[in-house]
Amino acid sequence: MDEKVEALRRWRDDGRPVACVTITRAQGSSPREAGAFMLVNADAASGTIGGGELEWRATCAAREALSCDVRTKTLSVPLGPEIGQCCGGRVDLRIERLDANGFAALERSLLQERAKRPTLILFGAGHVGRALASSLSALPLRLIWADSRPEEFGTIPQGVEIEDTGDWERIVADAPSGSGALVLTHSHALDALVVVALLERGDFAYVGMIGSTTKRRRFESSFREIGLPDERIATLICPIGDRGVRDKRPEVIAALVAAEIVERLLHARPLERTS
Repeated sequence: MDEKVEALRRWRDDGRPVACVTITRAQGSSPREAGAFMLVNADAASGTIGGGELEWRATCAAREALSCDVRTKTLSVPLGPEIGQCCGGRVDLRIERLDANGFAALERSLLQERAKRPTLILFGAGHVGRALASSLSALPLRLIWADSRPEEFGTIPQGVEIEDTGDWERIVADAPSGSGALVLTHSHALDALVVVALLERGDFAYVGMIGSTTKRRRFESSFREIGLPDERIATLICPIGDRGVRDKRPEVIAALVAAEIVERLLHARPLERTS
């Protein structure tokens, strides 16, 4: 579950006063965009509006408003020498103490936003799969982690959905259009079957497979033999996370692939295919 949803529910259930600090306008260079918000109570905060002196001042203002029972308050903060920063922009903030309706509306909005997140299916729970699950779980994704070997998952990151039945055909078929998939199972034969099913659908925004350029070429030949069109084959990303760094440690691979997922799935910026 999203950190802000958890904090919102926990603080509401505890009866603790909570303020929502929202950027209503961002001008020039600013660390976050309009609409970004954070939640603040007397001794904790969840989310961020950009950190630094801006966030510190906003947090202090929110706690002062809570202590004085102020319902709403606005601030306009210059992001320049006046506060010891050099961004050069300005942000306007709204500080609002949440009542019962505010809690409900914000929770509903957060859950709706979460439901719109793109789906990413991670096939494989080996060393790299576990490292990827850890890295990707922090991104704004609906992450489905699939492997037929339940014992291989290890520690499952919070919010990750587990599929341990081995029914990869159903998992592929059920994925929403525009989803992404990473294929790194324990079997090259299974990799090929899953990738073919993904490419045949033709509506995945990202299909990545772990492996070398040699593995890719062999798979391409097999895919052509079964009639998969070249334009579909060309959409396969393999090797994954190929950003000019030669490091095979799972954690490093996971970091490189996570950056690729941000570009290709979260921001839909196509990557050049490695030939």
